Amino acid sequence: MSERRGRRTVPTELAALAAGVSQATIRKWASRGKITRYGSPQRAEYDLDELYEIVANSKGAAEPGTSS
Repeated sequence: MSERRGRRTVPTELAALAAGVSQATIRKWASRGKITRYGSPQRAEYDLDELYEIVANSKGAAEPGTSS
C-alpha cells in the first residue's frame, strides 16, 4: 500500500478485493470516471477511501427501505 499526500492507494488487484468486485470492474470504473486512477502508466493504483465510499453508497442504494 502506498501513502502519498494523505491517500492510501493500492494496486488494481487489492482494490478489487477491497471493493468486492473484479479487476475488470475497477478498470471500467476508472475509465468511466467513477474512481480516480493514480500511479504510473505501468502501475495503476486506487484510493481505498474512495473505493469504500463507492461501495457504501452502492449498498445503501441497493437495499430496500433505506433512504438517501
